[in-house]
Amino acid sequence: MPEPVCLPQRVCASDELIEAGDAVVFDVLEFGRPASAFVLRHQQKPVAYLNRCAHVPAEMDWQPGKFWDMERRFIICSVHGALYDPPSGVCVSGPCRGKRLQTVEVEEREGVVYWYPSTHIQPVPA
Repeated sequence: MPEPVCLPQRVCASDELIEAGDAVVFDVLEFGRPASAFVLRHQQKPVAYLNRCAHVPAEMDWQPGKFWDMERRFIICSVHGALYDPPSGVCVSGPCRGKRLQTVEVEEREGVVYWYPSTHIQPVPA
């Protein structure tokens, strides 16, 4: 079995993420299966998660890249209404209170946002 890729993967230019704006959605493989992930900007930092509610494994955005609640304070699951704390991914309200979103490690440098593969989250082959 080939070694997992651990090199940073480009997601987007930094200026594509505005504070409390739309997320950039990107494809990954989770345990070898297609999955969706997203990155958004909160308190001037990019944060990223798998696009999957901690309650039921459903994609959370009500339209591509739309993850904020009405006040743009929490990440919201459009299916269940669960609210997640953006920097931690912890559910603060809803049917999965106390559970958390699956984090995707991200870094911003030199005007670019990158995500880092892990043992179970890998890039989609080109």
